[in-house]
Amino acid sequence: MLPSYIIYLSLPVNFFAYFSYIKSIFYGQTKPNLVSWFIWMLAPFLATFFQIKAGAGLSALPVFLAGFGPFVIILISIFNKNSYWKLGILDFICGVLALISLLLYVSTQNLSISILFAILSDGLAAVPTLIKTWKFPETETAGPYFAGLFGNVLGLLIIKNWIFTIYSFGIYNIAINIALMFPIYRKKIFK
Repeated sequence: MLPSYIIYLSLPVNFFAYFSYIKSIFYGQTKPNLVSWFIWMLAPFLATFFQIKAGAGLSALPVFLAGFGPFVIILISIFNKNSYWKLGILDFICGVLALISLLLYVSTQNLSISILFAILSDGLAAVPTLIKTWKFPETETAGPYFAGLFGNVLGLLIIKNWIFTIYSFGIYNIAINIALMFPIYRKKIFK
């Protein structure tokens, strides 16, 4: 276990990653899926609340940052016409299912089950971006996913009390960020 202040290393990494992503949106290169980013904002904010309630402390910071970055992306994308990505029926189905999962997440009285619903919601939100990025890897940038991977690895390394409600969302975030980076780099990896 590392000292808890090591988590602050994730702050400049997140700042740089999201700054690069936003710059890419302004140049019309990155076209975020707003359904994904909206849920990615809500689920981590709620997960942070439940992690802090469970006693997570600073190890919840990467999860909070996982929601704050999407919040900024949504604001930028709404006001920038270069960031438009046409939403289809799958986007809306995943979005509705993700919102239902979030409602179940908030309404359950069991922290472990709440975290599972948060993970389900976040995963459903990732589906449209995973499909979009697999088909059109040039419309996505890996910076925020790398930052999420880095921050959540650090978050796991400082956990003092290894209980499901504290470590589960971090482990999930590591897995989903790897999954989201893979389609961006798959053509380069398998040349």
